[in-house]
Amino acid sequence: MRTNVVLFLFFSLAIGCTQKRTRPFNINGIQHLCVHRLTEVIVYDIFTPPVAGRIYAYSNLAFYEAVRYKNSEAQSITDQLKEFDTMPSPENGKQYDFNVAAIKSFFNVARALTFSKDSLTKTEKEILKEFESEDDAVLYKNSLTFGDTIASAILKRAAADNYKETRGMPKYSVFKETGKWQQTPPDYLDAIEPNWRLIKPLLLDSAGQFRPSLPPAYSVDKRSQYHKELMEVYNVSKKRNSSQDTIAYYWDDNPFVIGHKGHLMFATKKTTPGGHWMGIISILCRQINADDISTAKVYALTSAAIFDGFISCWDEKYRSRMIRPVTVIRESLEPTWHSFLQTPPFPEYTSGHSVITAAASTVLTNLLGDNLPFEDTTEMEYLGMKRSFSSITAAADEAGISRLYGGIHYRSAIEQGKVQGQNVGVLYNRKFKELNFQMTGK
Repeated sequence: MRTNVVLFLFFSLAIGCTQKRTRPFNINGIQHLCVHRLTEVIVYDIFTPPVAGRIYAYSNLAFYEAVRYKNSEAQSITDQLKEFDTMPSPENGKQYDFNVAAIKSFFNVARALTFSKDSLTKTEKEILKEFESEDDAVLYKNSLTFGDTIASAILKRAAADNYKETRGMPKYSVFKETGKWQQTPPDYLDAIEPNWRLIKPLLLDSAGQFRPSLPPAYSVDKRSQYHKELMEVYNVSKKRNSSQDTIAYYWDDNPFVIGHKGHLMFATKKTTPGGHWMGIISILCRQINADDISTAKVYALTSAAIFDGFISCWDEKYRSRMIRPVTVIRESLEPTWHSFLQTPPFPEYTSGHSVITAAASTVLTNLLGDNLPFEDTTEMEYLGMKRSFSSITAAADEAGISRLYGGIHYRSAIEQGKVQGQNVGVLYNRKFKELNFQMTGK
């Protein structure tokens, strides 16, 4: 992990103010630092993409529900979501620093949902140290206590979302069925999160609310839609150019890539798809100089949509159980063929990247606008790469098509996954349209 000295570069030398005192850093950068440290922990702990999405959602909701009290007009997000208790309110007559409360709430939730708790605690202490003051000891204590109560309310919902129950469910069994998903070479890993559809959504009515159209029926008939899409994957793999290689590699976002060299196996840790979009949020919010409450709104709503996007996508994956290209190509076209990217260990339809990037970009575009060119530097610390995009939508579209270039998805999974994710994003946009969620800068 990066050192904390490097991490604190998120704080500029500009003067920022909150409630009662002047800070030697930019208040608007606090959440970027918190989320970045959480991403490092998620990468280190090797959480699967759906689980990482859950961690980001609850942690960012906790931050927002505490910091929003800096503005009396800022409304609760969790009040509009499912199965959250009403969030605690500040007590009359007590003074608070809601930045302190938000930091405390975020790290309490993040610690409860991850393994590497010491790393999170270290960063939390270093940030909070900047807020401590002997003159305001009571205010500081009040703020920490309020952060604790917000976190407890968030974690109460998390404890009841079926995550714990799915940890103890029987191992997923795979049988040889024509056209249905089989464990894929070279490692034939067990299926990831086969019961994720049982996790309670935050806003969706059910995991199947935005069930996509059926994938093309498996067929060996060369005139069939399925065979045409299979051959597209195969032909792209034979003619793929350096630009397509770069796009596939850049958007891989596989948290645990297994490599092979002779008899040696090795693994590379990287960020998840959700983590990549958390990095993009940080870039966009800093680029427009969004204030801290607006930044918290963007993190909370986008990560909530990603959370629901994963539930929607995984519901379809284990319903249709679509076979991966590598299995069919090896059986019928080329016995030693392998995909450019490591094929993920779960069914093919729909494309998870397409779903969650469409959900994220739909919410972000609604909040920030789509006429926002940016340079994505999220992968610099993992891949040493960066890319520029003309808009948020352009980035999402490239993330989707990267799965075809990588040889791991058929076109229909990408296109229908995009529609599925957009539906999730539109649901969030409509739900929060009537509330005071206009973006503000500083």
